[in-house]
Amino acid sequence: MPDLVEVLGEPLGRVRRLIDEHYLVGSRRSGVFAVPSVFIVDGQPLSSLRGTIIVLQDAGFSDDELIDWLLAEDETLGRSPIASLLAGHKSEVRRLARTLA
Repeated sequence: MPDLVEVLGEPLGRVRRLIDEHYLVGSRRSGVFAVPSVFIVDGQPLSSLRGTIIVLQDAGFSDDELIDWLLAEDETLGRSPIASLLAGHKSEVRRLARTLA
């Protein structure tokens, strides 16, 4: 969390709110809560990430599963979902995410 506070330039309470409100998602796999750095662009959460997180959570994905799906290569997209989001293709990613429910 301290690194996330520094990268985002926000107080801890605001960073926790961003996570609670699904603007960011992280994992404790390594024992320490971590958010993949690719989810943050220019010191802000990737704007198209929130809706995608919500769609995947509605489909029953855990935070770990959601992160794995976003980072893994997808045949349908021809790249990882996060790469598609970064390229501005949020509709395509969310359409695919909805089929997973």
